[in-house]
Amino acid sequence: MIRETFSAAMLLLGATAGAYATEVSIKTLNSGPGGMMVFDPAFVKIQPGDTVRFVPADKGHNAELIKGMAPEGAPSFKTVVGKEETVTFDKPGLYGFKCSPHYIMGMVGLIEVGDKPDNLEAAKAVQHGKLAAKRFEPLFEKVQ
Repeated sequence: MIRETFSAAMLLLGATAGAYATEVSIKTLNSGPGGMMVFDPAFVKIQPGDTVRFVPADKGHNAELIKGMAPEGAPSFKTVVGKEETVTFDKPGLYGFKCSPHYIMGMVGLIEVGDKPDNLEAAKAVQHGKLAAKRFEPLFEKVQ
């Protein structure tokens, strides 16, 4: 009886732990909030273990991690153009991402995982083209 109760409690605990992870969707758009070639939303705050679903609302877009804009040791990601994909973020910090075909047009976004990211200054120091740099400014202001 004790063993069965313990097993049931562990099963419930495991199910509860996974229930706290959430999924957030980010759409890729030709036109939307902030202008042409945008992610909507361009900034999201999530917790470690949460998932982001990149939704190609308009064709011809993807999402790719920008080199230098992730916590040290975090895995890179690059979704397939035009394909809906999910990415799970386990490591706290900031993740800057771009649409590879439209990066030159400023199609960028920022994900904050957890609280008080350690890599804020490193992420801000990454150099971008004029349009991407301009779009990152208000996104960095949202970091807490």
